Amino acid sequence: MAKAGNRQDRTLVCNECKEENYRESRNVKNSERLEKNKYCSRCRKHTVHKEKK
Repeated sequence: MAKAGNRQDRTLVCNECKEENYRESRNVKNSERLEKNKYCSRCRKHTVHKEKK
């Protein structure tokens, strides 16, 4: 059985429309916030998504 340990689900928010579109599991010990280029269904284009506070 895998350990849950340091992994938590984090929500990614579109920078343009502020829509919460994705949830990703990541290691909490990483102090940097996630920032990825993902597709936003509301904007209908690829935009930068940042981790929600």
